Amino acid sequence: MNRLFKDSPALILIDFQKAFEDEAFWGGSRNNPNAEANAKHLLEHWRANHLPLYHIQHISVNPDAKHGANSPGHAFMDIFQPLPGETIVQKSVNSAFIGTDLKEQLDSKGIRTLVIAGLTTDHCVSTTTRMAGNLGYETFIVADATATFGKTGINGQHYDGEMMHQTALAQLNGEFATVVYTQQVIDSLAHKANF
Repeated sequence: MNRLFKDSPALILIDFQKAFEDEAFWGGSRNNPNAEANAKHLLEHWRANHLPLYHIQHISVNPDAKHGANSPGHAFMDIFQPLPGETIVQKSVNSAFIGTDLKEQLDSKGIRTLVIAGLTTDHCVSTTTRMAGNLGYETFIVADATATFGKTGINGQHYDGEMMHQTALAQLNGEFATVVYTQQVIDSLAHKANF
């Protein structure tokens, strides 16, 4: 089997928050209903292997917004509640690197490889992935552990969540990151020779 990782990878879980459970609010036609289950599978493997992981939490500058500090939507989904000692990085924009100390935390631990999963593919996941690639991290985005919603284009045409997801991944793959799938990552983690 080809090894995915040259060194010990960090898992970056982006915005698995209750706000995204309101599908209609975000545009409907969400794709990949198994994204959370796959991301949870990754999280369990990271925990079992004592690998570095980071929970990214979006806190809107508007405290009453869906992700605002006053809204129940800012809370992590139940299956992604961080355990004591796990790192939470709070952001207020699309990138987990802007206005946070994520880069400093990664660099201080010598982490150069990132595995990214989360919501939504074409917003915070994409922006964080692009920045990770530009900052020189070896970056992997997990296609089946990310998801997004439908969008209406400038001409009024509606693009469903699956199209938005696939086009976002196509733009990232081979330039900012390598697109992979949950089982590939798990299989690679099982080969301790990677680390």
